[in-house]
Amino acid sequence: MIGELWIIGAAVCLGLYMAWNIGANDVANSMADAVGSGSISIRNAVILAAICEFAGAVLVGASVTETVRSGIVPPNATLMENPELMILGMASALLAAAVWLNISTYFGMPVSTTHSIVGAVAGFGIVACGWAAVDWGVMGKIVASWFISPIAGAVLAFIFFHIIRKLILSKEKPSAAAIKWSPAIVFLTVGMVVIATIYKGLNHVLKDKLPFLGGSTAWILAAAIGALAAWFAYWLLKRRLGKLADAPLREQIMGIERVYAPLVVITSCSVAFAHGANDVANSVGPLAAIVEIARSGHVVQKVGVPFWILALGGGGIVLGLATYGWQVMKTVGTKITQMTPTRGVAADLAATATVLVCSRLGLPVSTTHTLVGAIIGVGMARGIGAVDMRVTRNIFGAWFITVPAAGIMAMIIFVIGRAILL
Repeated sequence: MIGELWIIGAAVCLGLYMAWNIGANDVANSMADAVGSGSISIRNAVILAAICEFAGAVLVGASVTETVRSGIVPPNATLMENPELMILGMASALLAAAVWLNISTYFGMPVSTTHSIVGAVAGFGIVACGWAAVDWGVMGKIVASWFISPIAGAVLAFIFFHIIRKLILSKEKPSAAAIKWSPAIVFLTVGMVVIATIYKGLNHVLKDKLPFLGGSTAWILAAAIGALAAWFAYWLLKRRLGKLADAPLREQIMGIERVYAPLVVITSCSVAFAHGANDVANSVGPLAAIVEIARSGHVVQKVGVPFWILALGGGGIVLGLATYGWQVMKTVGTKITQMTPTRGVAADLAATATVLVCSRLGLPVSTTHTLVGAIIGVGMARGIGAVDMRVTRNIFGAWFITVPAAGIMAMIIFVIGRAILL
């Protein structure tokens, strides 16, 4: 076996490259509608997303993750008896997934980090152990999620924005309607953010350190914080929109959009935090597996993710978001459809609700796919002409080829690496 330090050093470089690409592609999605709607500048979006993502990754990141993402290739006799093969396979999967994310980001295409890793791991598993080594049932669920999450997100976003438009934006005096109905929307949005943060962001901590936050307590807490936010929103709306009651319609609409801007930022930060807590540890899981195997010389089913690996993942993500995240932000936030703060709220609310429900049902969905579907749904609420179908078609194409593209790359890298190193 190659020296332990060389293996760990090479794995760290691969992990950092992977984290950089996650930041440039996956994390950029979370702030895209906030930037596209003009609610926040790109610079401030990068700063907020970096803080939330790093906090999610390092403070409440998963302490244990499966060495093989989603059980796609459970370690069998071939891999258990050949730790060198497992190390090479994990390294191949990590590099293949990172390269695919890099290519996708270059073209501004938002794709799923999870699906990239799943495809890459499946690719090396097929070459190393044969087709039977891959859990095709799990793969079937992933394929189903390509259709379920974007459609569900689009339908919910369509409904949410239609409600906002009917209750507020289409009224003769929208400012008065906003004062009346917006507190309820704030209550729903903030409550949903709290629930999402607890179940999608703090779920790993809840099991051991904060068990009292589970069950009905989480819903009571969400309702209480939502009610407090609704009360504050009513006070703020009265102060800022009350004086616009007799203003021209355009001025009233602009005033409403301005007061909705903070909501988009809050929901986007929630998505970034939940992503860091849930996906980053799994994304650097192959790195943790390589390090553990290199140190122990044995292949195990599960390994702990050391703090330094979580910090490496969080730091790499921040770097990728800051240096290259604008590409995907631009596509998702401005090229699919024209965004405003009210549309951004509808999209984020729909995406959060979809991910929560699907997670509770055990369906593996991509936040990226769901959010893009929600943005399309918001556009469709204003007519199909409001959605750039060329951009949408390109994004869907990137989704469909993510798993096979990452898988084929991993196969090629694995075969070359095995011929040279083993």
